[in-house]
Amino acid sequence: MKQALQDALDARGYTTLTPVQEAVLDPALDGRDMLVSAQTGSGKTLGFGLAIAPTLLAEAESFDRAEAPLALIIAPTRELALQVKRELGWLYAQAGAVLASCVGGMDMRDERRALARGAHIVAATPGRLRDHIMRGSIDLGAVRAIVLDEADEMLDLGFREDLEFILGEAPEARQTLMFSATVPKAIARLAESFQKDAARIVAKSATAQHADIDYRAMPVAERDVDNAIINTLRYFEAPNAIVFANTRAMVNRLTTRLSNRGFPVVALSGELSQAERTHALQAMRDGRAQVCVATDVAARGIDLPGLDLVIHAELPSNGETLLHRSGRTGRAGRKGVSALIVPPKARKKAQRILGGAKVKADWAPPPSADEVNARDEERMLADPAWTDPVAEGEAATVETLTTTFSAQQLAAAYLRLRRAQRSAPEELSDPDARPEPKPRREFGPSQWFAISGGRDAGAEPRRILPMLCKVGDLTKDDIGAIRVQKDVSYVQIRDDSVAGFLAAIGESMQVEDGASLTQLAEPPVLERPERTGGPAHRPKPHRGSKPGGARGPGPGGSAPDRPKPNRPRQDTSRFDTPRPAGPKADRPSTDRPKAKGPKPDKPKWDKPKADAPSRPKPQAGKPPFPKSDKPVRKGPRASDAPSGGDAPVRKPRSARPDGKPKGPPPPKGKPNSKKNRARAAAAAAAKGKGKGKPGKKG
Repeated sequence: MKQALQDALDARGYTTLTPVQEAVLDPALDGRDMLVSAQTGSGKTLGFGLAIAPTLLAEAESFDRAEAPLALIIAPTRELALQVKRELGWLYAQAGAVLASCVGGMDMRDERRALARGAHIVAATPGRLRDHIMRGSIDLGAVRAIVLDEADEMLDLGFREDLEFILGEAPEARQTLMFSATVPKAIARLAESFQKDAARIVAKSATAQHADIDYRAMPVAERDVDNAIINTLRYFEAPNAIVFANTRAMVNRLTTRLSNRGFPVVALSGELSQAERTHALQAMRDGRAQVCVATDVAARGIDLPGLDLVIHAELPSNGETLLHRSGRTGRAGRKGVSALIVPPKARKKAQRILGGAKVKADWAPPPSADEVNARDEERMLADPAWTDPVAEGEAATVETLTTTFSAQQLAAAYLRLRRAQRSAPEELSDPDARPEPKPRREFGPSQWFAISGGRDAGAEPRRILPMLCKVGDLTKDDIGAIRVQKDVSYVQIRDDSVAGFLAAIGESMQVEDGASLTQLAEPPVLERPERTGGPAHRPKPHRGSKPGGARGPGPGGSAPDRPKPNRPRQDTSRFDTPRPAGPKADRPSTDRPKAKGPKPDKPKWDKPKADAPSRPKPQAGKPPFPKSDKPVRKGPRASDAPSGGDAPVRKPRSARPDGKPKGPPPPKGKPNSKKNRARAAAAAAAKGKGKGKPGKKG
């Protein structure tokens, strides 16, 4: 390791290295391509910073004058790229390195001027770096090392095309390092395309993944999600905490709610400008903010000092996202808590996500208000201020307080002032408790009152009820039935409320709009409303009826004014199901009920006229009619269709010049429906192929 880097680590207090850092510092891997997978919070940023040092510095201990960049560090998000720049800045500070950044949301002109002045290491996001390459504002000819940080996340975000373009523009004689929490097939294929003889490194810590993170699943009622977040923040009182949400709208709502409750909170989402996002993270690092409400944009690589609590206000989509969210805490040996807020509808989803992430969570309700107050008392008594000696500048004030107030008054005042500086905890309901149905109170004995005015005056129960509650000082539970008649309305009032009702009405016994009130000695005799010929009492027309038909008048006039035409009925006997043989009395009747009224006239073709010539019977060897020159039209006729239009009429096929019909032949096969089978059986019986005509003995 270079001495400049060792001095920087010593100044930061690093005494031991993590497994991934020790693995990449193997002397046998100097200058080689690497594909490294390690869990979140394992120190990968410092690891690849140490791994590329031999390639960048070679035999020198410090950098020469900055010109074209020697190394590219590509990260998926702006925050991670700026964080990498900050971490490598102190690591290479004594080596004289100049760093620049190229991230979206920042002024591109400032970045171009910084690149023109020269930089040894450039931290960038894929999209902005590609823009600089295409504009010619960055020269990749001197690049010796390229690092893809969180490579799997970059592929998930759709940066594959940008990465292939950047790697294709870089020199082939370079060192390429890919760092990722997982190595899916897409990462493996990318490594095969742009790495040469890459060393595969799987860095595992001595403990299980996220062993320093305490996972807690907190079932809450649907209405207590925000209250559970407030109590969790108050219970742990972490120096820094992140509350994750899935949407920008949820981030804005939670930020407003926590700000109103007195929490120093900032928001972090994709709709903010890069300057706003940078200021939010800087406020967390400076201690000006304690809570950060963010979307998953902050789930990758963000490292905040003292971040001991992660709250999932909304559950992530999968187990991998849960691990990356929770990985913001419990980093570099610190302990942390990852709390999942689980409403009743999301319990199965929470169990599935925890199973996919292969982590175990303790299922327990969120901290209650009493638990938060007890924890505040513990922290108050454990404060070292109780044992610190009184300073000289405080002696006069202390003397004044002790002589003016008693010890009990001083303790009470201190407790009130301390609680006033913090948000009060919330009372939470049992998430499994179901609201008990309110027992229905029996109405009991009652008295009837008559109010002048009924339907003719426009009286309705929905108007009478609020009027009586207002003028009679009643509730809706004191009023029973309300019956509106033609000229009067009757109201039933509970016996217990009659005295107060009459006192509120007064001796005038007048209600609103001059309506008079009368107390009845007996329940009223209600009249039944007369049926009128209006639309409400008119019978609904039959689904198959037509306007002006026998079932109701139509737009053209009433039924008596428009007599129904006497249309001939078609003979559909051949479509009916054949009746079984046997005596007529023993056969079940299949006839429909006869319609009332005069019978319609029979069709004229059912009974031949006397003067009409009879149809000649066919003789042997001779057709009944001479042949015609017109082609015979095949297919069913319109009259062959059953009544009601159930079967469509097939159009005849036009003939070709050779006399054969055009198109495919008619379909053949057995009829498949019940109606078709009955039709075929009736036709066969009519032709003499059966045992006789339907309905007669064979």
